[in-house]
Amino acid sequence: MGEYQKVRHEFEPVYDENSRVLILGSFPSVKSREQQFYYGHPQNRFWKVIAGLTGWQEPGTIEEKKRMLLENRVAVWDVIAECEIVGSSDSSIRNVVPNDLGRILECADIRRIYANGGTAKRLFERFQRKSCGREIVGLPSTSPANAAYSLERLLEEWKGVAEVLNSSDRN
Repeated sequence: MGEYQKVRHEFEPVYDENSRVLILGSFPSVKSREQQFYYGHPQNRFWKVIAGLTGWQEPGTIEEKKRMLLENRVAVWDVIAECEIVGSSDSSIRNVVPNDLGRILECADIRRIYANGGTAKRLFERFQRKSCGREIVGLPSTSPANAAYSLERLLEEWKGVAEVLNSSDRN
């Protein structure tokens, strides 16, 4: 294993007052930190999954990604504000400082919170569930490390996100 680095989350969450679903990752990968935006690894299937659930074309630029999220009322952030981590390894995360989800939950009528992967779910339950008084629904990770899940299987497991978005009123 490599060396631990103390790292801060340096880019803002994506949300607005119309957001209805909040998807939380654990902490940005090295690639995402380099790009200063979520799910930056070219093999991460997050953008393919959200495009598949919403009927959008897969976005290429950060602006297109933000537009797809906001126009479909999806908020995205990470559980962790700061931690020590080796590279992009979720299993190495230690000394966690959680993000304050209140800024999103106070602004938007979030109907459901989802975790992109088991680590995000565990960290939310440990650091944020009590303070925000909300449950989280765990979903299989879109990370390339989760090779057991094909894109089709991910879309099937993630379809509840689309159901929540489609069931809430669109005003």
